[in-house]
Amino acid sequence: MELISQIWHGSGLYQMTGGQLVMLGICLGLLYLGIVKKFEPLLLVTIGFGGLLSNIPGAEIATGDGLLHLTYVIGIETGAFPLIIFMGVGAMTDFGPLLANPKTLFLGAAAQFGIFATLLGALGLTALGVMDFSIREAAAIGIIGGADGPTAIYVAGQLAPNLLGAIAIAAYSYMALVPIIQPPIMKLLTSERERKIEMRQLREVSKAERILFPLVLLLLVALLLPSAAPLLGMLAFGNLMRECGVVERLSNTTQNALINVVTIFLGLSVGSKLSAEQFLVPSTLGILALGMVAFAIGTASGVLMGKLMNAFGKTPINPLIGAAGVSAVPMAARVANKVGQDANPHNILLMHAMGPNVAGVIGSAIAAGIMIMFTS
Repeated sequence: MELISQIWHGSGLYQMTGGQLVMLGICLGLLYLGIVKKFEPLLLVTIGFGGLLSNIPGAEIATGDGLLHLTYVIGIETGAFPLIIFMGVGAMTDFGPLLANPKTLFLGAAAQFGIFATLLGALGLTALGVMDFSIREAAAIGIIGGADGPTAIYVAGQLAPNLLGAIAIAAYSYMALVPIIQPPIMKLLTSERERKIEMRQLREVSKAERILFPLVLLLLVALLLPSAAPLLGMLAFGNLMRECGVVERLSNTTQNALINVVTIFLGLSVGSKLSAEQFLVPSTLGILALGMVAFAIGTASGVLMGKLMNAFGKTPINPLIGAAGVSAVPMAARVANKVGQDANPHNILLMHAMGPNVAGVIGSAIAAGIMIMFTS
């Protein structure tokens, strides 16, 4: 009996708290969304599984010398994993639609308004005593509005590592829910006539333009805003490898093997911060709510900028593509295309929407740099 008692007292079931039980349910829910609903499966599956491991009593894999904790320290605290992910995104992304129609840069910029509006909102709620966020924490929460998971993780790791788990879950959840969240906002802010607007075919972008763009982007932004250089530098380097045509092996490795390996460990590392004592706190609900507000404002701002450009420009722009100014590449562009086709079956907006979508990635990285510079 003594042996049985010893085994029982050493088991995870005996040591489990109510909070850990709740978190196991939440992590299983993330796995369900990733596997069954196919919402951002590459991240939700790894984050959900990492969360399971971090909430098993006595496992200690997410603390001390545990693998997930060491991976977190090496990859997240140093900012290495998000930067490598950005390099992979650059290698997989075609900047051609943005270069073919540079005006769409304004749509991507407008969609970043949600980031700064939510920063001010979080500080306002703190001033009223509703919440308790420092300016660094508010900045990290605001970046959720960019709908860019790696950027959100990078900024949270730099400014508010204690909120990393909640911020990462909010960012990737809203990225996954783009097809559900965005269409009602887009339809509310546009008329049937505006949704039917057809856009001209994009011009062909030369190879020289494609090669020069990442170099000019890096030098211009880095010299003006050095704090944005790490994110944009990796994005630009990945894209340069894609476009220069002389390092196909490196480009292919970055687009496939490297980004896949890092995605695995990034997801597990983020999941390691979903422990009950870190996640089940009142501030988490505030983060999730503010993140939703940030994402909704970003979507609306992009659409409204499209309407404004239409009012003053000669070439018609379908304002739906403004919603793709958030950084969820390429899902937001696909949603804009689908909503446009629902109104006009002959309306092909996908490549047009990729312009603001890519601009949104650049914009969120610049916004992250501004946040880090002014709050560090």
